[in-house]
Amino acid sequence: MDFITIIALIVASMLKYSAPLIFTSIGGTFSERGGIVNVGLEGIMVIGAFAGVLFNLTFAESFGEATPWIAAIVAGLVGVLYSLLHAVATINFRADHVVSGTVLNLIAPSLAVFLTRVIYGAGQTPAISHNFKTVSFPIFNHIPFLGKVFFTNVSLVAYVAILVSVASWWLIFKTRFGLRLRSVGEHPQAADTLGINVYRMRYYGVMISGFLGGVGGAVYAQSISNNFAVTTIAGPGFIALAAMIFGRWSPIGAMLSSLFFGLSQSLAIIGKQLPLISHVPNVYLQIAPYILTIIVLAAFFGKAVAPKADGVNYIKSK
Repeated sequence: MDFITIIALIVASMLKYSAPLIFTSIGGTFSERGGIVNVGLEGIMVIGAFAGVLFNLTFAESFGEATPWIAAIVAGLVGVLYSLLHAVATINFRADHVVSGTVLNLIAPSLAVFLTRVIYGAGQTPAISHNFKTVSFPIFNHIPFLGKVFFTNVSLVAYVAILVSVASWWLIFKTRFGLRLRSVGEHPQAADTLGINVYRMRYYGVMISGFLGGVGGAVYAQSISNNFAVTTIAGPGFIALAAMIFGRWSPIGAMLSSLFFGLSQSLAIIGKQLPLISHVPNVYLQIAPYILTIIVLAAFFGKAVAPKADGVNYIKSK
């Protein structure tokens, strides 16, 4: 295997495993920029994965190759509904954000597996027939070196995720909506005195988080596992949370961090094909993403400055 082929294999695998992390970490960024800590990203991904696979299996014959894309949107909408539990608990009832998010993480697997057993009579769904496929970009794939590495047999949904990160950065930092969202996450009292509805903006942040988290779950299920089981989503939501912190609550930073974590995940899968690490025991490669997550949180959590009102319940003054 020549050098270019090795790099192309690593990049293709990295993009595949990064895509769900990018969507979900950006979702967490929207929520926390508005002041709502969302550790329930894992649970939202579980619900999104279940909804996406369910839609895919039900409507594959009707929509054909477009099925996984439509399923991802449907999963995002289901993620919005599920995230409203977190929004109501934290915004209206002023519950502790971490406790509320943890409840989402605990409910989701049990609910999804219960519904899977009711619908399919088993603990997991059948495999889907239409998943997110790799593509080669015409013209670009003929560019020397770069064409084979970045534009040949790569995940299209990963490039969509990167575009979403750029659009999200523009929305948060360059628009009126983003300014209002950031204001309620930094100083909700001041935002309220300027006529900004703090509760509404925080709802928007959590709902966008739910949508992108649901999409992330559906992308994971339809590009990596290709079915749904209780073990389909086992950790990527927490890795996405770490990517958001590592990225300093910026969509671009979250995207770059997700690519880093996606690389570490992909090495656990393709490691045996790479000469440099082929002799490393597989168990070490499998635990590497989670070890890196702990290291990143330990090294950067104190240095990364979150929005000042992140996790602080707001009570509107009379």
